[in-house]
Amino acid sequence: MDYLRSFGSAAVSTLVQKSGLNLPFSLGAKVYSCETFWTLYDATKREDGSLVSVFEYDLTHPLNKSTIPLARNSLRKLRTIRHPDVLRFIDVVESDSAICIMTERVRPLPLALSQSSSNVPREREDWLIWGLHRISVALAFLNDSASSTHGNVRPSAVFITPSGEWKLGGFEVLSNPRDDLSVIYTMGGLMPDAMAYAPPEVKKEGWSALKDVPVSAADGYALGLLLHAVFNPTHPPLPTAQPPHPPPQVSSRGAIPSSVFPSFKKLLNPNAKSRLSPKNLLDIGMAESDGEGHGFFVHNRLVKVCAGLDGFTLSSESDKASLLRTLKESASSFPPEFISYRILPCLTSALEFGGASAAIIVPLILQFGKNVAPDNYGSVIVAPLVKLFASADRGTRIALLDSLPDFAEKLDKKTIVDKIWPNLQTGFTDTVAVIREATVRAIVLLSPKLSDRILNNDLLRHLARLQSDPEASIRTNTCILIGRLGPSLGYNTKRKVLVPAFSMALKDSFVHARVAGVMAFMATAECFEIDDVASKVVSAIAGATLDKEKLVRDQAFKAVELFVKRLEAHAATMPETVATEDGGEDLPARLPGAYTQAGLVNSATGAAAALTGWAVSSLGKKLAPADMQTTISSTIDSSILAPNINGRASPLPVSSVSPSVNPSRSKGLQLGGNKAPASTLAEEVANEALQSSRLWKDNLIDINADEGDWTAFESASPAMESKLASTTDSLGFGISVWASSPTTDEWGAMASSSRPTSRSPDPWRTSHPPQISHMLSPQPRRSIVPSTLAPAFSPASSARSTPVSSPRPLPDNTPPTSMAGMSKEEKAAEMARRKEERRLRIEKLKEQKKNAAAAGKV
Repeated sequence: MDYLRSFGSAAVSTLVQKSGLNLPFSLGAKVYSCETFWTLYDATKREDGSLVSVFEYDLTHPLNKSTIPLARNSLRKLRTIRHPDVLRFIDVVESDSAICIMTERVRPLPLALSQSSSNVPREREDWLIWGLHRISVALAFLNDSASSTHGNVRPSAVFITPSGEWKLGGFEVLSNPRDDLSVIYTMGGLMPDAMAYAPPEVKKEGWSALKDVPVSAADGYALGLLLHAVFNPTHPPLPTAQPPHPPPQVSSRGAIPSSVFPSFKKLLNPNAKSRLSPKNLLDIGMAESDGEGHGFFVHNRLVKVCAGLDGFTLSSESDKASLLRTLKESASSFPPEFISYRILPCLTSALEFGGASAAIIVPLILQFGKNVAPDNYGSVIVAPLVKLFASADRGTRIALLDSLPDFAEKLDKKTIVDKIWPNLQTGFTDTVAVIREATVRAIVLLSPKLSDRILNNDLLRHLARLQSDPEASIRTNTCILIGRLGPSLGYNTKRKVLVPAFSMALKDSFVHARVAGVMAFMATAECFEIDDVASKVVSAIAGATLDKEKLVRDQAFKAVELFVKRLEAHAATMPETVATEDGGEDLPARLPGAYTQAGLVNSATGAAAALTGWAVSSLGKKLAPADMQTTISSTIDSSILAPNINGRASPLPVSSVSPSVNPSRSKGLQLGGNKAPASTLAEEVANEALQSSRLWKDNLIDINADEGDWTAFESASPAMESKLASTTDSLGFGISVWASSPTTDEWGAMASSSRPTSRSPDPWRTSHPPQISHMLSPQPRRSIVPSTLAPAFSPASSARSTPVSSPRPLPDNTPPTSMAGMSKEEKAAEMARRKEERRLRIEKLKEQKKNAAAAGKV
């Protein structure tokens, strides 16, 4: 109640207090006390918060008792008459104490004239002529279509909307002159200053004289007085308004345009039947002829613009283009209120229907928006444009996306997330490539105001799909966009997305997409953890250094240099080592110079030499010379020499010791040496097999190429079998080599056939060590034959449950000699010797088999 008392009248406060009514508006400040008996207030509509005006008539005021019928007549006429140029009625609240009429937001013409912001005479003249045109249209409608006389045309009966449009009000005496009981006849004289605007016939004979004159006679004369008042507000009343009503002189024209002055004189004609009516004034002003006194309405800039805006959606494309061109050329000359509330709403409304004009209208809206007050920019410009994102018209969408840089900064985060993004994301999957590409470009402007969920989830899903888009430019822009979004992504998202996305771009067939991938790596360099730089980023970019396009190669080398410098800078902050041995001594102190700063090399040749020197020198530093001699002499037994194919002793040792094998353990492998546990023996045999498989993997002859000769290895001679059966190992273990006794031979099934159906793979052709559990078979009454066979492995029987590959035994007693430490030429000679021995052994075994078969037949 205090709010109403401070801003409203006592009548309104009393109305609320006594009646308990819930008013449909919130009353604001008092604007104006009209010359009649109404008080105008600014107000806000409670339903939607829109701006309205409230005309309050105090029924309790003593001076208003006699004019209550006029107030009720005004309410009745305002409620029933609807016209674009008539004050728009919204609602009314009536009680015993007051009448409150709610209308569109307006202000009275006298107040608008005094507060006019236009100081340019041409702009002011255009606005006044445009306003008189709207009043003429309204009066013509009342006189002709409603057959009524307004009877109260004066400045206080004209109201100005926020857009600057003129609206006709003041319907207190509006009535039909043909009705004998019309209020204009009975109460016309009760209006304040009624005779100042009354026509000569009324001044002479009273209001009843209007019964014998045209309906428009009184309104035409008042329109002439209104025209003079708005163009010359400081001039005294015209002499023609008083008897004997002389015609206006040119000297009294003042600021009235010369093209309007002839019609002005006709409006003030004392003869009612010869007087120019509002309808005739409208016809003269809208005439296309260039004669004197014609066309002052039709050539008015604001009149043409309003006419074009009212019928814009129904106009032809040529008419639309002409109007838009006029608006663009005259954008800076329109009154700000006319732009904000008349032009812009019409343009945004036209965009709702789409069309080819969208590409011109949207930039034009933003151009007009520069003249809009900052307080109104959100409601006048931003809100309509945001609403247009829901339009399905592609022309409208592409126009909005292209013009987004002009208003993106005016958008708040809530508007983008709730209203723009749901509609914008449909552009990622549009069938038109132009829409998809424009959508990608628009994200750069909107990304700072997107939520984390959209940025790290929804958006990246769309971008991942666009990296495979058929259009090369879209793929390129997508990579660029991801690069720009990189710093704003979440920590986990960066690690999961950036490297795969940029690596995919590096494999693109479009050269600029590959360049964009390299540059994206560089732009997001700070987004990668140092471990990822070393393991993922550098390796991904390195391939681009050999790209077919020089542009890509040059950029790739720069990127590699950038990341390598970052790695070097980080490596400089790291300790030299974190590894220590059991004795607490740092490992680098025990390593040779190749692992120190002084031992760094700068070329491939130097690196190879340093690596070889490191391997030899490190081994020599671990073993004293005396230990080395002891180890070698203890492992080579000159009395155990394998016979070669010619029957002479072979210089090859029975077993070869790996450099890493401990001397004490090698003695355990010596035939006839100290006894060792079975686990130690198994470990040494496994190490021996692993070393041999690694050394021979690439040097062995392909045994599958000797398929015709392979049967020689599938069975042993009877003499050899019996010899194997009678040997006994001094260690207590019987190691089956090729076959066992005739009753317990696990390979009997294979030996009984001339060729096996399936053959176990060669253990030297694989890098995996043989299974120890299938190599060693404890048999107390067996022993190795030291003078005949080298240590071999018992192959798995076909009856065993575990399907493990079984190594085939070497057909000679001589084990392979380790080639570690040999030069390239020595290795080649050694391999040639081994191949030759193999060939001779195969031939000898073939011969033995052939002789055995012949003896069997005899």
